[in-house]
Order: sequence, then structure tokens, then C-alpha cells
Amino acid sequence: MTDSLSSSFFPDFGLLLYLEELNKEELNKFKLLLRNATMEPEHCQIPWAEVKKAKREDLANLMNRYYPGEQAWDVALKIFGKMNLKDLCERAKAEINWTARSMGPEDARAGEAQGDQEAVLGDGTEYRSRIKEKFCIMWDEECLLGEPKDFCHEIAQKGQELLEHLFDVDVKTGEQPQTVVLQGAAGVGKTTLVRKAMLDWAQGNLYQQRFAYVFYLNAREINQLRERSFVQMISKDWPSTEGPIERIMSQPSSLLFIIDSFDELNFAFEEPEFALCEDWTQVHPVSFLMSSLLRKVMLPESSLLVTTRLTACKKLEPLLKSQRSVELLGMSEDAREEYIYQFFEDKKWALQVFGSLRNSEMLFSLCKVPLVCRVICTCLEQQMEKGVTLTCKTTTALFTCYISSLFTPADGSCPSLPNQTQLRSLCHLAAKGVWTMTYVFYRENLRKHGLTKCDVSIFLDVNILQKDTEYENCYVFTHLHIQEFFAAMFYILKDSRETGNLFFQSFEDLKLLFESNSYKDRHLMQMKCFVFGLLNEGLVKQLEDTFNCKMSLGVKWKILQWMEILGNSDCFPSQLGFLELFHYLYETQDEGFISQAMRYFRKVVINIHGKIHLLVSSFCLKHCQSLQTIKLSVTVESERKMLNSSHSAETWDFGCVTHYWQDLCSVLHTNEQLRELDLCHSNLDKLAMKTFYQELRHPNCKLQKLRLRFLSFPDGCQDISRCLTHNENLMQLNLKGSDIGDNGVKSLCEALKCPECKLQNLSLESCDLTTVCCLDISKALVRSQSLIFLNLSTNNLLDDGVKLLCEALRHPKCYLERLSLESCGLTVAGCEDLSSALISNKRLTHLCLADNNLGDGGVKLMSDALKHPQCTLQSLVLRRCHFTALSSEHLSSSLLHNKSLTHLDLGSNQLQDDGVKLLCDVFRHPSCNLQDLELMGCVLTSACCLDLSSAILNNPNLRSLYLGNNDLQDDGVKILFEALRHPNCNIQRLRLEYCGLTSLCCQDLSSTLSSNQRLIKINLTQNTLECEGIMKLCEVLKSPECKLQVLGLCKEALDEESQKLLEAVGVSNPHLVIKHDCNDHNEEDDSWWRCF
Repeated sequence: MTDSLSSSFFPDFGLLLYLEELNKEELNKFKLLLRNATMEPEHCQIPWAEVKKAKREDLANLMNRYYPGEQAWDVALKIFGKMNLKDLCERAKAEINWTARSMGPEDARAGEAQGDQEAVLGDGTEYRSRIKEKFCIMWDEECLLGEPKDFCHEIAQKGQELLEHLFDVDVKTGEQPQTVVLQGAAGVGKTTLVRKAMLDWAQGNLYQQRFAYVFYLNAREINQLRERSFVQMISKDWPSTEGPIERIMSQPSSLLFIIDSFDELNFAFEEPEFALCEDWTQVHPVSFLMSSLLRKVMLPESSLLVTTRLTACKKLEPLLKSQRSVELLGMSEDAREEYIYQFFEDKKWALQVFGSLRNSEMLFSLCKVPLVCRVICTCLEQQMEKGVTLTCKTTTALFTCYISSLFTPADGSCPSLPNQTQLRSLCHLAAKGVWTMTYVFYRENLRKHGLTKCDVSIFLDVNILQKDTEYENCYVFTHLHIQEFFAAMFYILKDSRETGNLFFQSFEDLKLLFESNSYKDRHLMQMKCFVFGLLNEGLVKQLEDTFNCKMSLGVKWKILQWMEILGNSDCFPSQLGFLELFHYLYETQDEGFISQAMRYFRKVVINIHGKIHLLVSSFCLKHCQSLQTIKLSVTVESERKMLNSSHSAETWDFGCVTHYWQDLCSVLHTNEQLRELDLCHSNLDKLAMKTFYQELRHPNCKLQKLRLRFLSFPDGCQDISRCLTHNENLMQLNLKGSDIGDNGVKSLCEALKCPECKLQNLSLESCDLTTVCCLDISKALVRSQSLIFLNLSTNNLLDDGVKLLCEALRHPKCYLERLSLESCGLTVAGCEDLSSALISNKRLTHLCLADNNLGDGGVKLMSDALKHPQCTLQSLVLRRCHFTALSSEHLSSSLLHNKSLTHLDLGSNQLQDDGVKLLCDVFRHPSCNLQDLELMGCVLTSACCLDLSSAILNNPNLRSLYLGNNDLQDDGVKILFEALRHPNCNIQRLRLEYCGLTSLCCQDLSSTLSSNQRLIKINLTQNTLECEGIMKLCEVLKSPECKLQVLGLCKEALDEESQKLLEAVGVSNPHLVIKHDCNDHNEEDDSWWRCF
């Protein structure tokens, strides 16, 4: 059946007649089946919203529009069949056959003529031919930035596999993406890939079932357009023989628009969404059209494929409703190796270069980009021709070498040198472009920066600038890194006489560059890296000789001033911040400068992932002589995985990672100030740990505090145990979360028994220990003369294990002062042994039994021990021990007799108001010495606040009261605040988080803060104080009468006005700290068992 034939009978025997025969239920079922049918690859998808609301006539028109000719009828017959409407199917088929037989010759010829015309005007053949011709030429000319044909097609094949799956259904959500973002570094091949997509589609090899038409929109061309309609924008390659382009716009779900180089678009994209345009025929500024397309206001059913550099992702993301993001990583390690072997004809040179690059992780990583790989190979080839040792270690050194080579006479040619003015103008253009993310320059841009046609020709001749062959008056730097390099030179060349020029002021201030970071200002990072690299005097001298000009190193002193500010800042130490800083310092390759820059830092925090992080960290840490604390995490692949290759590797240094690690570990003995190391969440192998232990045993290692948390110990704990006997400076060891086990504890205990071991604090929290190890620990406690703090929390020791520990506690030679048995599976049976031990032990002052099922019986036994005059316990933690108000009687009695206990934590137990009332009777007694009381989450209400208030007034010793997670409400705290205002009140720390407070309590609190001179810390987080309450608080917080030092509030959870009020308080009262988490785990906050 031809399209013309089917179109002839639809007016008489169209879908509408058959849809009229369906009842309401059948019509709804037909719509659902139609929805499923349109999701099949060969069919266009009718918008479900339109199908759902369509009446019978509208539905018939929709099907005719989306499925022209016989397609609509085929779909309908299939659905009728699925609905078992056999009679309807047979009648329809009979009528179709009758129509076909009854058509006359003239009608048939007319139908054929119409069909021929549609073939000429509507099947897209001519458009595909034009696209094939255009993009075939581009492909042949570029061939992956001028690379060899075979290499080019090998990379293209891998790109083809990526392209085929960009619009696949998401296996997690079941949805098909309409917008795909292809992102990657400059020069990595994004444009090449999407141009290949255009060519493959035109040749019938890609997206044939998905997209009827694909259009290519290039940023450089779009930038030069002013006002027009969207249809005019995409009509450039549309042949007139295809007929009006408007006819295909009525089926937007079958259209794909490729927007290439979003990062080069010179648009702000700040238009409000309501102002955007839906109509693709209306004339608008091109910026509006692009914004409308990206935001899915125009042609929302169409699909988009957008390419962008990584630096512009933050600008693009807010424009898109939803998207699938795919990062193009560039050449794999194998591809880079193959590239290098193709570049060098001499295979010995290729082997030497590849070996050198493989050991210079910084440069090898840059080789992912084909053009940069070519630059690197070119520079190394020149060095080898001169017989010079391959020396490029940094990106700056590489590009200094490359730029210098461009102006070096070779093969009889002598490139023209730019004068200082021309060079400064180019650097100024580059710098402003990097700051504003402008990478394409037009003639007017060049004129504004004082670059004439003659000036530009100097840089065109040496391939620093490149004129776009496709778009008129369009210039780019050959590669983004070259632009960034000249941008960095701007700061070294900058003449002091020009600082008054307003044109410079927006970005000439180095302070703005120094304060940038990779999260907010990713586009500035490489330029910043080059600025640091150009502090190297050797590289500056090379550039001065190349350009015959003078450069200034005054930037160096500004950087040192900035480093001093960072070093003295409380907010700087972060993993991301230090890694970035180390990258920049490594670029200098100036050990003296690094020592000067890092002398202001006492602590560094670094999270090392991969060899580059390890390289820069090890290089810089060796020169941080003022460091006292290092916190790091290390995750690095094994050498074999990283250096696996098909080529001979005789000249390779397989130990490069080991060498970096050795350098890093050497800090343990070369830095005499280093006292604390926290090495956590790391996957160090046997060799790495051996290197670490050797440095730990070094006689010059002054480390006192060592955390090895969440690590795996390949050889058990024998090596760390040997370190305890060799390093007499080591006082504290934390092995929390590491795979120690009972066998590991056995080795540690042998070390603890040695008189050479001076360890005082040992944490074995969450180390998978059982009752089995407790005998070894018990023996070690009796023999060790130094161990005073032992944390065994979150281990399955059980009552039998504690029984063994208590034997040691009762021994006169046990020097232990603090013991934590939190979450060790204890019951009332374990309390019998502990109670006995507490009476006979004269040294134990702190005991934590939190999160054990002691119950009221267990608390009674502990209370009996507290009554004994020989009990010296000062702190007892019974948090989450499953007791009730019954235990209050036992505790009350013991508190009257005990003279040593000053800290009691009863949090998260069902004490309720009655239990607290009993305790308050004791707290009011003058013989009660309690200073810190924790009643967090004890199911209290405002009913107990009068008793608490009385205790506050009558107990001069009470300093801390923690009442958070109780339903005290405004009425309850009103009573407490009244007591706090009394001159007899000595409370310094008060916690009221999650207490159901509102703005109504803030007036009483304000009055308290202005009159109470002792309260220095209060936590009010997770209460609904609202702006009205914050306003009242801020008035008193600004007052000099308020002595508060720490206020617990989550500023981010408050409205904008409240946040501004608190910021103003911070300015007028700099001594007040306002923060969300003000419950620091330190001894002052009485969380001693967590303090290590």
C-alpha cells in the first residue's frame, strides 16, 4: 500500500469512524496501548499529555499527524488486534482492500506523482547528502587534530561506541534522556566526536531509529549572529529541494540538536524563564533562542547533545532541567603509549621517552589530550637531539620549553620576536579571557587589547594563535593551556606603571587569584598553577632569553604574604585546600620557597588518591619544617597495575610510587616538630607498611601521638608492636576500626609488658575483639608501668571478658586511670566484678559503661561501689544503660556518701520527671560534689524544671547541665532561666537542643545572658526560635554585658534575615563563636572516652 493510496481512503474510512465504535473503557485501553506502541524504537512518540486528554476526533488527528500515510492505520490495526476486536480488524482490512481495487488508473498515477514529489521534497535525502559532504571534509582535514590516519580512526572507533549509547534508557530509572552533556578537558576530542556523530548519522550508521533529523550548532558561528528566528538559525545547511524546513518542526521528538562548545558561547544566560520564547518562528536575539532551547521552553520534546569543557559545567547545569552527563577522558594509558611509539621513528627514543613520562605522573596525565601529548613529545625530542637529560618535571617547565622552541631559529627560518608591548598585549588578552571564560576572540577583541593585524601575524606564524578556517574573523589560542600560560605571564610581565589603569583592576589583583579554589573557580586553576610555576628563577630566565625582555618576581613576596594569612586562618585546613596548595607549590620546584611558604602551617589534612597526589604531597611535606600534626588518607594502586605494559620496560623505574611514599614517610624523622600523625582509611600494602614502620622506629622520630584508624595490617600487629618498644617518644596509639583481632592484641600486649614501651593511651575501639584477648590485656595491665588510658569500646568482650579485666584492676600494680567499655555486651553480671574492682582500685578515676544493658540491677551494684569510701571514681558514664527511675534512689544514696565523683552521665535512660526529682534532692545537699550532670534524652518535661532550678541555686559546685532532647518547652526553660539569673548560680555550660523551644523563650534568655556573667556556652540547635526570637537574642549578644563565648545555632536552617542578624553579631562581638556543632568531644565537654 502506498502513502498516496492510504491518504485517499482516510477521509472516507478514516480512524475516526472506527474510534467512534469504541466505548469509553475501550477508548481508554486504546490510548494506553497507543502509549506503549509509540515507545517502540521505530515509532515517533506522541506526547502522552495530548493523548490522555484527546477526544475521538482529536485522537484520530494526532495519529494522522504523527504517523503520516499508512503508518497510522498499521498502528491502529495492531492495537485493535491486541484488544481482541477481531470484527473491527476484519472490516477495516476489507474496506482497505476494496478501496485499493476501486481506485482508477488516473487516481493511481496521481497518487504515484504525489508520492514522487514527497520523495523529492520530504525524505531528507538531500539534507543528509549535504551533511555528509560538509562533515566528511572536516573529518579529513582535522583527523583528530592532525594526527596520523590509523591512530585517528582507532580513537574514532572507541568514540563511536560511546556515541551509540548516549541516549540509551537509564537502567535505574527506566527513562530515556532527552539532554546529554558530553564534557571533558580542552582538546580531548569533544568536537571531533560530535562532528563524527553528524557524519555517521548522515551516512545511516547512527541514531537511525531514534532521530529523523540532526542539526549541528557551533558556538563560534552562533556568537556572530544577532537577531533571527530559530528556524533561520538551523536552515544554513537545509537544501531548498527538501521543501520548507518548518514541516519537520511539527515532530520535535524526532529531532536532535547538537550544541558544540557551550563554553565558547558569549552569553550570560540570565534571562528569566517567563521571558523566554516558545515559538521557533519568531525573531529574537540569538542568546534568547539558545537559552529557550537549553531550558526546554522551546521544542521541549526535542533532544539535545551539548559539549562543554569541564570549566563551564557550573554555568551550564542551572540551565538544564535534567541531563545525563558523560565525561570524555581522552586517551587511555594504552592509547598514549601507542601514540608515543607512532610519534618517534626511533623505537629506542620512544622507549626512553615513554619511560621518562611514565615516571613523571604529572606530564603523563597531560598526555590524555592528543595535542598536548604532541607538544610533550616535541619538547622531549628537542632535548634528546641536543643530548640533554630529559628534565621537564612540571607543566610550567613543559610549556616554557615549548613556547621557547617556537621562537628558536630552526631549519634556516627565523621567527619574528614580539616586542614587550606586543607580548604584554597578548598576555593581557589571554588573562582577561581566562577570567571571563572567553576562549574565542574576534577582531574587535584584538583591537581593544592593542593588537593590530601585524601583531597578530607574529603569533599566527609560530602557531600560538590560530585563525578559524570555518568562521570569519575568529581567533583562538592553539590550546587552552597555551592561553593559560600567557595569562600567567601577564602577572610576571605586568608593569607597575599600569596599575592605575581601570581596565586592569577587575582581575589584576593577585589576591582574587590566590583566594580562588577548584570548587568555585575551576577555570582559573591551571593559570594559577602556571603563576606558581613561573616563580622558578630558571624558567623565568629562559623566557627572558627567549623574548629578550625583563620579568619581575615580585609576585613571590605577595604569595608569601598570602601564605602567612592562610597559615594563621582557622578555617583553611581541609583536604581539598592542601592538595591544591601542594600542586601549586610543586610547580615551583623551589625547595627554599616551599620551606618559606609552609613555615606558617602547624597542621595539614590531605586525602591522597592516586600517584599525582602522592607525588606533590611527598615533595612538599619534606619542606614543611613547622608542622606539628599531619592527618592523611592514602589510596594508591599497586605498582604492577599502574605500570603494566606490552612493551619492554628495562629502563622504567617500577618503584616510583614506593619512592614517593618513602619521601612522605621520611617526614617522620626529618621534621623535628612533628608530634601527631593520623593515618586513616588507607589501603597500604605490605611494602608500604614496612616503609612506614622503618621511619617510625628511626631514632630521630619524635612522634608522640599516632592514629592508625580503619587500616588493614598485612602482617598482623607484630611490626607496630616492635615500634612501641623502639620509639620511646610514642605516648598515644589509636587503632580504632582496624583489623586487629585477638591475635593482634596478643602482640601489642607483649610490647606493653616491656619497660622500653612508654605508651600511656591505647584505643582498641571496634577492633573485632572477643573475650579471648582479655587475659592478655589483663596481664599487660599488671606489667605496664605507663598505660593509664585504655579504650575497648564496641568489642564483644561480654561479662566473662570484663571479669578477667577486673582481676587486673584489683591488682596493686595496675596503673590504669581511665577505662571505656562502651557497647561491650555487659549485663548485671559484669557489674558485680566491676563494683568489686572499683572498691579495691586506688587509681581508676574514669569509667565509661555506656550502651550496655545493665538495667536497674546493674546500676544498684555500681551505686553500692560509689558509696564505699575507698572508691576514687571521678567520672561515671551510664548513657543508654536501660535503667529507669528506680535507679534514681540507688544513685541518690551513693551521691550523698561519695566525695570524689564530679561527672555523671545518665543520658538516654527512662528516668522521667520522678527520677530527676529524687536526684535533685541530693544535688541540693551541700555534701554533693557533682560538677557536671548529663540528662540528655531522659524523657523529661517542664514538670521537673522547678526541682532542677532549685538544685542549680543550692549547689555551688554544679558547672555543666545537659538537658537536650527533652520536652522542656518554653514554660520549663523559663523557670531554669530565672535560676540562671540568680547570683548564686555557677552554671557555665548549658545544653538545650531539641527541647521544643520557640521565640517565646528568647526574652527570658536575653535577660539571662545580660545578667549572668558565668554562662559561657549554650546550645540551642534544633529549636524553632524564628526571626522574632533571633532578633531578641542578637540585641543582647552585641552587648558588652554578655559574656557568652559559644552559641549553638544552625545558621543555615534560619531565614535570610536571621542569618544577617547573626552575621552582624559576629562583627560586633568577635569573641562569640556561633556554630551548629558546638559539642566538641574533649575533656572540657566531659566526653573523655571519645577524646584521643
